[in-house]
Amino acid sequence: MTTPKISRQSPPRAPTLDDVARVAGLSSMTVSRAINTPERVRPETVERVMSAVKATGYIPNALAGGLASRRSRLVAVVVPQINNSMFVDTIQSLNDALAARGYHMLLCMSGYTPQTEAELVAALLSRRPDGIVLTGIHHSTELKKIVLNANVPVVEIWDSTPTPLDMLVGFSHEKVGQALGHFLLRKGYKRPGLIWAEDRRAQQRRAGLCEALTLCGFSAPLQVDVPLPARLALGREGVGALLAQGECDVVVCSSDTLAQGAIMEAESCGLRVPQDLAVVGFGDLDFAASNRPAITTVSVDRHEIGLRAATLLADRIEGIDPENAIQDVGFTLIERESA
Repeated sequence: MTTPKISRQSPPRAPTLDDVARVAGLSSMTVSRAINTPERVRPETVERVMSAVKATGYIPNALAGGLASRRSRLVAVVVPQINNSMFVDTIQSLNDALAARGYHMLLCMSGYTPQTEAELVAALLSRRPDGIVLTGIHHSTELKKIVLNANVPVVEIWDSTPTPLDMLVGFSHEKVGQALGHFLLRKGYKRPGLIWAEDRRAQQRRAGLCEALTLCGFSAPLQVDVPLPARLALGREGVGALLAQGECDVVVCSSDTLAQGAIMEAESCGLRVPQDLAVVGFGDLDFAASNRPAITTVSVDRHEIGLRAATLLADRIEGIDPENAIQDVGFTLIERESA
């Protein structure tokens, strides 16, 4: 019996730069320049090459192009989490603004541990990004050394300091806390309680709040610490834990998510918000205004942070020194129904 022959077809060959050059009717060198450094080629030539790229299905070698132009067109962005819109809005704004300037975003989540952040940044730098966006200003010594040795532009976001690693777009969490303290005093609350997450920036807000209360003669408020990430259920549990400690007339939460949970638990216990127990949050998340009762909170322009950070970074990458490397977007305390 004769064994049938099996025909083995070779996998289709990937289109090459030479294929693009043939379709475009140009030299391979011109095609390479149009792809890797389009700003140095006539617009009509770039358009001709891009049409040929589309026709052939050619995928440019990003690494080779980066080596030729000394740019990867990649920006590394490190945030703690994306499970609520606190950081999502900033990330979206960053991505949109960077894309408009011809850059792509590499996004990583570090949690809230400095060591994980340092490890992520080291891994990201192996991809040779043109710039880095870091969340906050509190980093490990290892990370600072890695970033400074890499000699790439860096923007820190969502915090404030006069001495950033390079550039910064954010606001003062301590001043947010102080503003909350003054708000409580102005409204006449006497027995505040706090439900607070453990991240560093939230701790700064709490310190500012307690400082403002202490300066006005208040004793330390009742406090319940909750783990990260802040979840609605933790806000509900926090109210129960606070009321078990003593009587409160207002609960201040480190996020709107916790505040929403606190309102739900208060009402399930038969307490009216704000008549029996007022509630204050932070972040002005999407649901805060439409919640019932609407949540009194602190609003920060999350989109503006992303836009400014992207602009600073792209400018610096392209050799444009910023007029102001430290930018404060400020914040607004929004009084609504819950307090």
